[in-house]
Amino acid sequence: TPAGCFPDFTEMMKALGYPRLISMENFRTPNFMLVSEVLLWLVKRYEPQTDIPPDVETEQDRVFFIKAVAQFMATKAHIKLNTKKLYQADGYAVKELLKVTSVLYSAMHTKGMEHTEVSEEDSSKFKFDLGSKVADLKAARQLASEITSKGASLYDLLGKEVELREARTESIARPLEINEAEKMMKIAIDNILEQVQKTKDMLNNVALDEANLEARIEKRKLELEISQKRLQTLQSVRPAFMDEYEKIEEELQKQYSSYLEKFHNLSYMEQLLDDHRRTEQEMFE
Repeated sequence: TPAGCFPDFTEMMKALGYPRLISMENFRTPNFMLVSEVLLWLVKRYEPQTDIPPDVETEQDRVFFIKAVAQFMATKAHIKLNTKKLYQADGYAVKELLKVTSVLYSAMHTKGMEHTEVSEEDSSKFKFDLGSKVADLKAARQLASEITSKGASLYDLLGKEVELREARTESIARPLEINEAEKMMKIAIDNILEQVQKTKDMLNNVALDEANLEARIEKRKLELEISQKRLQTLQSVRPAFMDEYEKIEEELQKQYSSYLEKFHNLSYMEQLLDDHRRTEQEMFE
């Protein structure tokens, strides 16, 4: 049961040097702040330089924090944690925390440390770094897989030794023709020299292209400067007939205002005429 994990968990945390006292009452109700603090502390014990963000204010931050810790433990220590139980932050989360503390606790004892209560002064001096051991373990596993693959390929090659031995013996017994070998070597040398010359030509072409591009860039820069100066000159010069244009624009504004006034008066008079005709029609009827 989750409650049965508390004595072992609290004793292990105390032995590992956790600065606070943890009791069963801390996890009676969900306590995510304490769980996140313990997780971050355990991660720091594995790798002090880890960069997992400690922000757990919002729900999104908490989910990101739990996922980051679980991924770190899976890759660095090969410990699979249940993220849902950790997020509950109750007694079931302690069972997940116990997976990490058990590894640290057993590693501490394999180094010859005493199985007694560690004081705060001693715990501050205790530093446990499992990162190098995990790296060595990964390197050993990679070397083991490489040895297996190399052994399989070596076995296959040794199986072909019978056929290859006959071909090798036949080739050795064949008389060596110096002239033919010299001819082949000359052909190979000529091919290599041709490739070298092609490479040099390509490099020279690249240098010429670079010089042409630089010249074109400089030309474009000069054209841009000239265009900018011309633009500044045009912006500073007042266009011809500008004064007459402004006067005509003012007169146009006045004429437009007069037009609006006359249009309004005409509309009003037409409305009065319509009302008068309507009245006459009603009187006639």
